[in-house]
Amino acid sequence: MDRPYQMVPYALMTADGQKTLGFLFTATGKETTVVSIMHPREMAVTHYLVPFILDAGCACWVQGPRSIGNDLRLEHEIALFDVAAGVSHLKSLNFRKVILLGNSGGASLYAFYNQQSLTASEARIAKTPGGRPTKLSELTMPQVDGIVFVSPHPGQGKLLMSGIDPSVVDEDDPMQVNEALDPFSPKNGFNLETGKGKYTEEFVTRYQLAQVERVKKIDQKARQLLAVKRDARIKLKEENALEVKRIASFAPIFNVWRTDADLRSWDISIDPSDRVTGSLWGRDPFVSNWGSVSFARVVTPESWLSTWSGISSNASLEKCAPSIEQPTLLLEYTGDQCTFPGDFDQIYQQVRSSDKVRIPVRGNHHGMALVAGEPAGRVVAGKLITDWLRKFS
Repeated sequence: MDRPYQMVPYALMTADGQKTLGFLFTATGKETTVVSIMHPREMAVTHYLVPFILDAGCACWVQGPRSIGNDLRLEHEIALFDVAAGVSHLKSLNFRKVILLGNSGGASLYAFYNQQSLTASEARIAKTPGGRPTKLSELTMPQVDGIVFVSPHPGQGKLLMSGIDPSVVDEDDPMQVNEALDPFSPKNGFNLETGKGKYTEEFVTRYQLAQVERVKKIDQKARQLLAVKRDARIKLKEENALEVKRIASFAPIFNVWRTDADLRSWDISIDPSDRVTGSLWGRDPFVSNWGSVSFARVVTPESWLSTWSGISSNASLEKCAPSIEQPTLLLEYTGDQCTFPGDFDQIYQQVRSSDKVRIPVRGNHHGMALVAGEPAGRVVAGKLITDWLRKFS
C-alpha cells in the first residue's frame, strides 16, 4: 500500500452500555465493501493485513474489545455485543458488504458471532456457561457476507484443552507432579538436553484423556464457586446479614497453572508440519509451562467457563463453523505453533459453505518467514486475500 489512505477513529456504545473503539481505513472513500478485523482481547490497529485489504479496493475496520489486553472477565457471549456494535456501525455507513476476518483468536469470536446472527433471535443462547443472562435475543446482529480465517485456532477453550498439563495434582499447588503424566520427564519421552520430546502413542492417548479430566475438574471448581455466590444472593433476599452480603458480593479469581504443554509442540513428529520445536511462548517449557505468563493464567469462574474451557465454551469452531454458509477463505500457516495440520483439516471440514477455499502458506503463526531469504508468509497471505476480495469490491 503506497498510496494515501485515511484513518478515522470511532468510539462506539454497545447495546449493553459499554464502549468499544474502532478505526476505519479507506483509500478512496468510495469503497462499498469493508473487511472487519477484531480479536476478543487485543487491539491490532497496525494489523499487517490492512494494506492488502485496501489494495483490494475494500475499506478496513479494525476494532478493539471493551477490555483491551485483559481477558480476566472475558465472556464470549458478552463479547458479541462488541462485535454487533462494530458491524451495525459499518452498516450505518452504507457499506453494501461486510466481510469478517478472524485472525488467530479472532476466528472463533467471529464464527460465534456469525452463528448467533444467523439464529432466530428467540433461539439464541440465553445464558453464558456461568449462568449469566446474555440478552442476545434482544441484540441487533446484522448478518455478514463473507469470512476469512487467517491462522485460526479451534477456539480458546479447545486451544487450552490441547495445551493444559494433566500432570497437575493439586490446582492450588502447581509444583506437585503426577510423574506418570509428566510431559517433560525423560521417563515419558522428553530429552532434557535437547528440549525435545518423543512420545509413544500409548502415552499420547493417556495424556489427552487426562487433559479432558483436568478441564472437567476446573469446570466443576468454577461452577461450585458460582453456586456459593448464587445461593448467597438467594439467601440475601430473606436475610440481609453482613456475612451473607459479603459472600453474595464476592467475585472470586483463581489461577490455572501449567497450560503450555501441548505434546505436539515438543514432539513435532506428531502431526508434522514446517514448525520448529516449541510453542507460541518459547522453546523452554520449564519457563513457559511453569511461568507466570501464558494462556488462562488468571481467570474468573465466568471467564473460565465461557472462554477457556474446552468443554463448556460456546465459542469454538467445532460448534460454530457448521453455521457458516457464506463464502469462506481459510489460510493456514504451515509453520504454525498454535494450530496444527490436523486442526486445519477439522476446521475446513467443519465450515458448511460450499464456496470455501483452503490455501497453505509458509510462515509461523504470525506470518513471519520460516527461513531467511524467503518471502514472509504475511505478504503471501495478504496477496491471496487481495485476490479473493476482488469479487466483493
